[in-house]
Amino acid sequence: MRVLLLLWLVTFPVHTTAAGFGKERMTIIAHRGASGDAPEHTIAAYQLAVEQGADYIELDLHMTKDRQLIAIHDDTLDRTTNGSGKVHAFTLAEIKQLDAGSWFNHKYPGKAQPYYHGQTIPTLAEVINHYGKSINYYIEIKKPQQTPKMADELLRVLRQQQLIGKRTGPADRGKIIIESFHPDSLKYLRHKAPELLLIQLGEDAAEMKLAEIAQYADGVGPNFSTLNEEFVKLAHRHGLLVHCWTVNSETAMIKLNSWNVDGIFTNYVKIARKHVGKHGEE
Repeated sequence: MRVLLLLWLVTFPVHTTAAGFGKERMTIIAHRGASGDAPEHTIAAYQLAVEQGADYIELDLHMTKDRQLIAIHDDTLDRTTNGSGKVHAFTLAEIKQLDAGSWFNHKYPGKAQPYYHGQTIPTLAEVINHYGKSINYYIEIKKPQQTPKMADELLRVLRQQQLIGKRTGPADRGKIIIESFHPDSLKYLRHKAPELLLIQLGEDAAEMKLAEIAQYADGVGPNFSTLNEEFVKLAHRHGLLVHCWTVNSETAMIKLNSWNVDGIFTNYVKIARKHVGKHGEE
């Protein structure tokens, strides 16, 4: 175990704080953007997350009928747009006609903003074109049955944008994190792009096989409500990061930080930032 730990420290230098390695503070991941204060998975939500001090913005990916990767959580359009039906049944041009922001104004009138009306569903490429290398990206592939074509398109976009590949260096590792509930998706990506950081998501921490996960992933992402401090310690002994979801209460944020959890997904970046200083701050 000591040899494995030394190898892990060599592979992941302690200065790589963004993803949590050698972290000075718990990493804050904006769950679907600043989704507690803006319509999820829109540029408005991502921009607010950046302004509030998120370390990462999270993008859930689905593929359109014409094989474009778009940022949307559900596999249907019904909940977060004025459209209806399965995402994969529509082309990007058709989806771009939909309003992805007005629902938020109607559901949360106290947080409504005029510019949320008419927000559109962004493509992965559009988000990256908007921010480039100025921020960090946390990306989930949602459909395991689409893994090869979705993963290949994801890698094509990331390489085209020079976020991974020959023109990146050790300091860039951790700028992109890929998460999935599906081990086969992560194993495919580990083979295709070993430079990526990979997080195995799980519903229940107690059911996560840490020794097995450590063979193909860099960390685990359990539901925070199933977590205890011993699990965090055990995951760390396996050389795994612990990024848990979705943490919206201040009490839970404080507790998880005291347990040395490496990162949290939250809808409320501003609240989390109150309790977790930026990297390098005292």
